[in-house]
Amino acid sequence: MADDASQQLAALAERYWRFECEETPLAAALAGEPLPDATLFRESADDWARRDRRAGELLAALAAIDEIALAGQERATHRLLRRELDAVRSHYAVQSHLRPWLFPLGPDFLAVYWANATALGNAADAERYVERLRGLPAYWRSIVANLEAGAARGLGWPRAVLACALAGARAGLALDAQKSPFLGPFLRSAAKSQPAVADATRRAAQVIETALRPAQHAYVDALDRLHADARDSLSCGDTPGGKAYYRAMAGHFTTTALEPEAIHALGLAEVERIDAEMRAVAADAGYAGDLAGYRRFLSTDAQFVSPSAESLRAALESLCKRIDRKIPSFFGRIPRITYGLESIPEAASAAMPPAYAQPSPADGSAAGVFWVSSLPARCPSYLHVPLAVHEAWPGHLMHIALIQEETALPTFRRHGSVKYTACIEGWALYCESLAQDMGLYVTPHQHYGRLEMEQWRAVRLVVDTGIHLHGWSRDRAIAFMAGHLTLSAETIAGEVDRYAGMPGQALGYQIGNLALRGLRRRAEQTLGSRFTHRGFHDAVTGAGAVTLPVLEGLVEEWIEAQAAP
Repeated sequence: MADDASQQLAALAERYWRFECEETPLAAALAGEPLPDATLFRESADDWARRDRRAGELLAALAAIDEIALAGQERATHRLLRRELDAVRSHYAVQSHLRPWLFPLGPDFLAVYWANATALGNAADAERYVERLRGLPAYWRSIVANLEAGAARGLGWPRAVLACALAGARAGLALDAQKSPFLGPFLRSAAKSQPAVADATRRAAQVIETALRPAQHAYVDALDRLHADARDSLSCGDTPGGKAYYRAMAGHFTTTALEPEAIHALGLAEVERIDAEMRAVAADAGYAGDLAGYRRFLSTDAQFVSPSAESLRAALESLCKRIDRKIPSFFGRIPRITYGLESIPEAASAAMPPAYAQPSPADGSAAGVFWVSSLPARCPSYLHVPLAVHEAWPGHLMHIALIQEETALPTFRRHGSVKYTACIEGWALYCESLAQDMGLYVTPHQHYGRLEMEQWRAVRLVVDTGIHLHGWSRDRAIAFMAGHLTLSAETIAGEVDRYAGMPGQALGYQIGNLALRGLRRRAEQTLGSRFTHRGFHDAVTGAGAVTLPVLEGLVEEWIEAQAAP
């Protein structure tokens, strides 16, 4: 019976991956999978309805497989299949497609992310890229249609979110066509001098000018119309079905059964705990009893700000090399792929976080990229260590590369990291505290930097739920964040707008971090002298991208195996 269940599960997992490739082609493209056509995004109302129906059919097939007959990673696969298919149906039930994200992960960001992740090695790659570029205008048209349908049902957007989305979209259009990120793959290509690739470059530039830009202008026009009638309230709960939508998003991003009310209370407790640790560090830095004064010093003293974008990038490159040397002491498994640093274009830096990770394509055709702001004030030196270990190694770029190399896992599990915020972001935040074990925090300012980054994520639990559950105003949310962080006023305002624009997404970080730290404490207490960093970290990263309950089950199995005689 177990063999039958295993075979049925493997077949269904492969069927589900084909479903994903057809319905969310960008995931397939980033995984290096061939696509049936040039379409990268399927976001129309008909697309969502078809996905919902097909997900129901796959769930029925999954229900026929006996989960009890499975164990270990196979049982995890069964549970993750159910979770992902349930998510498709849940998103459709709460009309997520009529509430598309606009900022910061709007359609312009996602399209540029695809372009930045694309490597063109030969003429065939270039031709394929041009064809996919031709399909992008339809993506923007689908988003506009969804926006208008949502607005007709009263699902308006906060004025602040629309203003941010408009600023980002207009900044992209302001770039000279020859500097468009959509031409980037050609400019980076080692084959750009080949006649066929050069010809494809010219045709791509024409597509950008004659098809892509008009679609982007139409998107901006739609945002303008919505902005004129936008609401001042930030809460999605103030829209029809908004409360159900928020609870669904909170469950989706935390992968737990925690209710928003409990998350808000947890956030308040975490903020208080970390504030106490910050006061202790401030005292070590000579600011006993004056945490506010220490924060003013950190946020105003020029010594913490690099003189230029180039010097900031150089400082982080040097730091990353020092981190790389320590990796083998803490990890038994190390990815084959590498990574590099790039500066976020200055025009886009104001609307972007201080840094972010762009994982390497699954086919190994290009290195991962640790993107760093071109505005040095947004990335002070006391934050360099936590930013580097979070975004690069051993954080996102290393974690996702390891998952992609887990060939024993079903394909959908090797390429589904983006759907598991609590696991992926929780790991990256855990790595910030792991940097203590690695000896990377030396000065009180660096120790404060780690606490600042954790407090940033703890504050999110309070502010996200404060906005969408308790109806906090933008001013109240900004004031709460400013009372606990050294971040600039501009950064804090952007964060609040982000939480308003992506309800629930920010909840996964600290909840995932706390879960991972709890698992490590459990492993240390159970194994005592038999505990090793390498063993624990290999068990966690070897689990893949999973829900927190599935991760807990797999790590518990590892602990039991290590504890056995």
